[in-house]
Amino acid sequence: MKTFNEIMKIRDEPESKDIPVEKRKFQIKKSDDEKMQAFGWANISITADGEVLEDLQHDIIEPEELEQAAYKFVDLYREGGEMHIRGGVARLIESAVFTKEKMEAMGIPEGTLPTGWWIGFQVTDADVWEKVKDGTYSMFSIEGEAKRVEVEDEESDQ
Repeated sequence: MKTFNEIMKIRDEPESKDIPVEKRKFQIKKSDDEKMQAFGWANISITADGEVLEDLQHDIIEPEELEQAAYKFVDLYREGGEMHIRGGVARLIESAVFTKEKMEAMGIPEGTLPTGWWIGFQVTDADVWEKVKDGTYSMFSIEGEAKRVEVEDEESDQ
């Protein structure tokens, strides 16, 4: 299992088609300067090659929990903020949770995409958009609350 920090260590490596998307820096993957829109992974639970990921706090988000959190966000909030402090700087325009079952139903071959939540935002604040363009804000960060539950490391049982 790799942590988010371990994955971030490759951030200075050049982008390469040979490196799977989930092993590159979790960055904004697509943007449109004219439309002030940004798209990318909000979170990845499991890489395309089946590896479970930990976040910066060493937490794991199970695919089912991520899916429910995404649905709740879309249903109740849909607003993007700036650094978890100031709200109202963007609005959600795209959201798709890719699970193993959904990818199978769509005919996406196993190992093509990670299990995760893909999002897109329409940025409505010009100052925030400038920070997206200059790389100050280069990735998405989800915020939430959860009950921490200890899990046993499968490797330590052996």
